[in-house]
Amino acid sequence: MTVAADLSDEAYTRAADFLASLDDDWARHIAAIGPCRHAAKPAREPYEALVRAIAYQQLHAKAGDAILERFLALYPGVSFPSPAQVLATDDAAQRSCGFSATKLATIRGIAQAALDGVVPTRDAALAMPDETLIDRLVTLRGVGRWTVEMLLIYTLERSDILPADDFGVRDGYRRLKRLETMPTRKQMADIGRAWSPYRTIAAWYLWRMPTK
Repeated sequence: MTVAADLSDEAYTRAADFLASLDDDWARHIAAIGPCRHAAKPAREPYEALVRAIAYQQLHAKAGDAILERFLALYPGVSFPSPAQVLATDDAAQRSCGFSATKLATIRGIAQAALDGVVPTRDAALAMPDETLIDRLVTLRGVGRWTVEMLLIYTLERSDILPADDFGVRDGYRRLKRLETMPTRKQMADIGRAWSPYRTIAAWYLWRMPTK
């Protein structure tokens, strides 16, 4: 089902009220955090969003920022290089930005897949159900379910996505419920069904659970 997030304050209030009504733990946490400030990046094409996500994978934000800045500097005059520009660039120059060989192969693979039509345009992606898009994009080398879920949340503005294998979501729920161990991905997905149709907002709040 393709559900675009309503980014209005009223919609976030409805989502927060729904989650707070589930139990006292949710109510206390939402009261402590305050209104949801989820910010999507809807202007980006899926191709750009995927490349950016891969650039930041397994890196602190500062390191990812530096690598991406060097990468974009290879393409003056454009806000983001096209797939054809990426593939036409010598890979040694791209490696010098700080990408590992594996990441660079993934990025170049995404560029080729965009040219081949495997990575859809934003307009085409907006019409695709969540699982259809996930199944299509995880066939790409180095692109996992979590990466596509971030695309769904931040680029396609889907309001009911729960990245169930995300460490922050699982550990946030552990702390919310004062559990000894984190739920598994399957357990998290099962638990999260009760948060529909606001699972994106639930994830946002779980990412903000205090560490103490």
